Amino acid sequence: MDKYDKVMDLAKRRGFLWNSFELYGGAAGFFDYGPLGCTVKRKIENLWRDFYVLNEGYMEIEAPTIGIEDIFVASGHVGGFSDPLTECGGCSQSFRADHLIEALGIEGVGALDTVQLDEMIVQNNIVCPECGCKLGKSFEFNLMFQTKIGPGTGRPGYLRPETAQGMFVDFQRLSRFYREKLPFGAVQIGKSYRNEISPRQGVLRLREFTQAECEIFVDPDVKTHPNFDKYKDVKLTLYPQAQQADPSGTTIQKTVGEAVADGTVAHEFLAYYVALTNDFLIRVGISPEDLRFRQHLSDEMAHYAVDCWDAEIKTDRFGWVEVVGIADRTDYDLSAHAKQSKVELSVYIEYPEPIIETKFVVKPDMGKLGPLFKGKAKAVGDALKELSAEEIQAAGDEITVTADGESFTVSKNLIAFGEESVKISGKTIVPHVIEPSYGIDRITYCVMEHAYDEEELTADAGADTADDDEGSRAVMRFKNIVAPYQAAVHPLMGKPDLSAAARNLFSEIVAAGIMCDYDESGTIGKRYRRNDEIGIPFSVTIDFDTIEKENKPVTIRDRDTMKQILVPADNLVSVLKDLLSGKKTFEESGEIVSR
Repeated sequence: MDKYDKVMDLAKRRGFLWNSFELYGGAAGFFDYGPLGCTVKRKIENLWRDFYVLNEGYMEIEAPTIGIEDIFVASGHVGGFSDPLTECGGCSQSFRADHLIEALGIEGVGALDTVQLDEMIVQNNIVCPECGCKLGKSFEFNLMFQTKIGPGTGRPGYLRPETAQGMFVDFQRLSRFYREKLPFGAVQIGKSYRNEISPRQGVLRLREFTQAECEIFVDPDVKTHPNFDKYKDVKLTLYPQAQQADPSGTTIQKTVGEAVADGTVAHEFLAYYVALTNDFLIRVGISPEDLRFRQHLSDEMAHYAVDCWDAEIKTDRFGWVEVVGIADRTDYDLSAHAKQSKVELSVYIEYPEPIIETKFVVKPDMGKLGPLFKGKAKAVGDALKELSAEEIQAAGDEITVTADGESFTVSKNLIAFGEESVKISGKTIVPHVIEPSYGIDRITYCVMEHAYDEEELTADAGADTADDDEGSRAVMRFKNIVAPYQAAVHPLMGKPDLSAAARNLFSEIVAAGIMCDYDESGTIGKRYRRNDEIGIPFSVTIDFDTIEKENKPVTIRDRDTMKQILVPADNLVSVLKDLLSGKKTFEESGEIVSR
């Protein structure tokens, strides 16, 4: 088995991940999180909230997972959210046409249309990987799940393919909530849905998945981040466009400040959130040496993006896997929704000091326009105000303008025009959007793979007790902050007085807010092995000394080193808190037990 198989085998045995609908034969692209997996995932989500809500100050919203069609027309998903699909003429299996070509090691197929993909399939003699039959013509398959809202024919709707659109649709409310002061942002964690053509990468490509997205609305003229110094000197592993285009190109190491200064990353705001993503992923347990940030190539850059970087994590089976995208989406989303909804989505920004500008000004005589055009007078007046000096000078005695889709002719003597000195106190802008978008399921799997380890044990180097099995142990070396349990409590054996003392200590630990397991089945060595396999950092053992000696010593065992220390039972909770927070090292926390 490769590492993926080992991790997934452990995940299924120990309650991290299960195939959905197993009772009925399952379905590709769906997984259930068991008790331990759900706990790890929630801890990753909560740490993400600490980063973006607590520290960045971007409050969380919750929008429906079903959206009306207008939303996705505006976002471009109805017209352009598709993948090239080809079907086998023999077994009727469906495949991503571009993935079949990429499987041969051919790069750069992402920008090809279906005709070009079909040509490459023929040129490379690609057939159905399941039965070997000829593949049909490729066509674009929209990945959204469509539904109807309401009974009967209903109103067209879709399961959302991303959480972002809810924050764009709520922009006006959010703007007022933040007192219309840029920058401001909102976050959302929740389910998204994509009807993937052929999800064959386990938990890395799902049809229902969890996203954690942050939409940060910024002034497009302000490219400096107020807290940039926090990450300015942090070194990142970057894979820019230039390095990817060079056949001998490799990743490069640069500080965040250097990357902005030389133009590798477009501006401080984007670079700050690349660095924050790096910080987050390392905090949850991703190995820094297996983490890089790859810049989108020109032919894969979204049409609305100025710059976009993917956080990629190296996996044993699938190579580099994208887990986070950090993009400057410009004003595309707000402008698209404003056009579709016919509602202005903008912010008025006051200048620190008013400025005086000489402007060409048109002043319609609204007292005379009113009787002439009645209910259309305001629209006609607004259209006249938009005229330039050249347009008025080119006109004769009458001026024709368009308002509300109609043409109106106005006598030039009904307007006054000329240059004036105008005091301008601010400007109305459509904010740009910086978007860090996290795939929580992919991150959760990668955390598990990076935590997984196997270790050979002997009686001299590792076995915890004389009756413990020697050989190898599987251990999940989770960071304390994401471990499903942070501690476990064990009576040395199942004696009533030991069990009672252990239960009392267990209750104290839980009351202190520490996620704790209790286990008294089997030998203590086998219990330690079970703890290692699910990644519990510290195991607490109660023996007869605990109930007989005055200082009530208990044993704490460290998962990673298997070393043990003795601490008084009365100090146990505070010692565990110090160990879990990293305030003290294991050796500093108690009396080392020699074997």
